[in-house]
Amino acid sequence: MAAGRGAAALRRAWRERRAALLEPRYTPLVAACLCLAEGGVNLWVIRRVPYTEIDWKAYMQEVEGFANGTLDYTRLKGDTGPLVYPAGFVYIFLGLYHATGRGSDIRLAQYLFAGLYLLNLLLVFRIYCRTSKVPPYVFFFMCCASYRIHSIFVLRLFNDPVAMAILFLAINLFLEERWSWGCLLFSLAVSVKMNILLFAPGLLFLLLQRFGLLGCIPKLCICALLQVLLGLPFLLVNPVGYLTRSFDLGRQFQFKWTVNWRFLPEEVFHNRVFHAALLLTHLAGLGLFALYRWHSAWIVFILFSSNFLGVCCSRSLHYQFYVWYFHTLPYLLWCTPTTKLAHMPKVLLLGVIELCWNTYPSTVCSSLSLHICHGLILLQLWYGTAPTPVSHTPAPSRKPTAMSKKAQ
Repeated sequence: MAAGRGAAALRRAWRERRAALLEPRYTPLVAACLCLAEGGVNLWVIRRVPYTEIDWKAYMQEVEGFANGTLDYTRLKGDTGPLVYPAGFVYIFLGLYHATGRGSDIRLAQYLFAGLYLLNLLLVFRIYCRTSKVPPYVFFFMCCASYRIHSIFVLRLFNDPVAMAILFLAINLFLEERWSWGCLLFSLAVSVKMNILLFAPGLLFLLLQRFGLLGCIPKLCICALLQVLLGLPFLLVNPVGYLTRSFDLGRQFQFKWTVNWRFLPEEVFHNRVFHAALLLTHLAGLGLFALYRWHSAWIVFILFSSNFLGVCCSRSLHYQFYVWYFHTLPYLLWCTPTTKLAHMPKVLLLGVIELCWNTYPSTVCSSLSLHICHGLILLQLWYGTAPTPVSHTPAPSRKPTAMSKKAQ
């Protein structure tokens, strides 16, 4: 009798443990455990892994010029070159400049970025809790398994994580139907780094879908007005200099840092015809998804796929750019119906992408592999979200319930 009860308890415990790994409803529990673990992981990385100086010193030099009264954007420079980010970057990193003793207290800056890492993770998990698409076991790969992401946050102190954290906060506001506040935060993220504009086509589609052409104009005005207010001190002094430096869409990238185009000859990488072809491919991809896949899709799918299309067609991806889409990959892979046999190939894709981003310097093999992985994800997004054929058999009429109205 007792043995039977014990066996039943063991079976129940096994089922619950299995469900905690596979059922999206357990995401909050798994997220809480992983956030606690990540706190320890980040502290260990900060204390045990040497800090590597790349851009932090240059950031501090750039904002120091502003702190000393320089308002001509063309005169704000660092060791790595001129300031090429919008004004929001200047204000946020000016705060870090003062908080870290003019940028000299690197360890404090690392702790601040560790806090940013945890905040970013909480915002991402909140999105995943709302979508209920991804099995919780996948989040172990999204958290503790990525050396490159931990490095970008706490060992390199790049501005990309700052922009992405603000972006994820904006998406949380969109999910709460707080569109005005969401647009304000979205614009703030753009003012830190322009890569956030890769989400803009999806956001424009959502605004037009929900508010119509006239109704979305006030939301767009919020985005534009914040950019003007943040850039006003610089616009009053040298407007052309500010706009050409902070929103330089034609900036040339160095071949030695590219992660995604290493298999090309360097002269092709720098060729303007190649850049134009990538732009046309990007626009075509956005047009196809807008016409055939976004109309019945959810907010997160539209925004994440919009950004992913931009990443796939980027003229160059540098190592810190991994954070542009890393936290969206689990959703992109598991947002479509997944059979039991399909889980392992999707986990394998995550692993290969991680390996590509951790290959330094990039190689022909790593860059080609990255494109193959991106292509497979795009194919899954396209075919996995294909509209269900409309049945011509008349359905019995019935009154919609309150729950069905809400789902619509």
